[in-house]
Amino acid sequence: MLFKYQAVDDKGIKKEGEIDAPTRDTAISSIQRRGLIIISIKEQFDKKSFLQMSFFEGVKMKEIVILSRQIATLFEAQVSALKAFTMLATNAENKFLGKKLTTIADDIQAGLSISESLNKHPDVFSPFYVNMVRAGEETGKLNQTFEHLAEYLDRQYALTSKTRNALIYPIFVIITFFVVMSLMFVVVIPKLSAIIQDSGQELPFYTKIVIAFSDFFVNYGFILLIALVLGVVWLWRMAKSESGKEYLDRIKLSIPAVGNLYKKLYLSRIADNMDTMLTSGIPIIRAIDITGDVVDSKVYKGILRDVADGVKSGLTISASFEKYPEQMPGILVQMMKVGEETGQLGQILKTLANFYKREVDDAVDTLVGLIEPVMIVVLGLGVGILLVSVLMPIYNIAGGIS
Repeated sequence: MLFKYQAVDDKGIKKEGEIDAPTRDTAISSIQRRGLIIISIKEQFDKKSFLQMSFFEGVKMKEIVILSRQIATLFEAQVSALKAFTMLATNAENKFLGKKLTTIADDIQAGLSISESLNKHPDVFSPFYVNMVRAGEETGKLNQTFEHLAEYLDRQYALTSKTRNALIYPIFVIITFFVVMSLMFVVVIPKLSAIIQDSGQELPFYTKIVIAFSDFFVNYGFILLIALVLGVVWLWRMAKSESGKEYLDRIKLSIPAVGNLYKKLYLSRIADNMDTMLTSGIPIIRAIDITGDVVDSKVYKGILRDVADGVKSGLTISASFEKYPEQMPGILVQMMKVGEETGQLGQILKTLANFYKREVDDAVDTLVGLIEPVMIVVLGLGVGILLVSVLMPIYNIAGGIS
């Protein structure tokens, strides 16, 4: 997203400009790092970003996994950071990623650290990724850090892909069902209903209902189409706002079956993120803050922000999580309490991450297994009722003629 800002420097001189950032908070942070005091900041329409989006320009998580493994291998072979990123930029199949890597190589050559160079591209490298690299630089274990990042991202990619793919099938079937039924009501039923009504026979109540629906679609279908388009636009605009995102996330978590699946996915992500960062030596409060930024849920981001504040004030992580029994199950809180008491919090978090990953897998399998028969029954009933409503009167007409 493109943001236009007005700010003043330390001498009081007014500055204006534009900055490209994934979120408003990231844009504000980037401007403040330049030593500027922000007066105003507004989101602008970015034609360049729109064209990039139109041609699907971007970087997939799988490409970041492969990139991380390549960097780890090159560092293991004692290849310098500058040469490593230059080689990867030259050989990148994704041109967009190649441009990013070229810019990163230029920044490294100019004297910036790897983490500082990566931090300038938040649309590709998340705060979690950048802080992991920064920790690797501080400990001198960059090759291991990139290997850990690749393994972590690979786990998250597999988990997220399985969840998304499980939901694509029912959504596709539902959309197809509504499209087919709409065509039936608009194209097929009106022709058949004209024949039925001309026969003068008494129509069953369910046939009258079907014909009434068909008349409504024919006469007012364009209004429904306009309302649908407006609804999609409204949802899109709502999803762009912070309050709207949180509202939609709460709805997502409240949907039966699907909400439980997303809850387990977020819990797995939280445990895995925190375990990976704590193992790399990142302070606990910083680890909680970063996890909130990458968990991809406004609900859980707010919880983690409150947890970080609680830890700063002297509470344990488990005691802070205990305040949210609906979002944080008792088993998670109790296991984290044991980890804190025994000094094995990292190991406990790894165990929790594996546990919730299995839970997500089981929930996906259960959901898919449940959806398929339910969809078949619903589709069968819908088509059956429609056919009976129009075919029975036609059969009666044919019987009367014979």
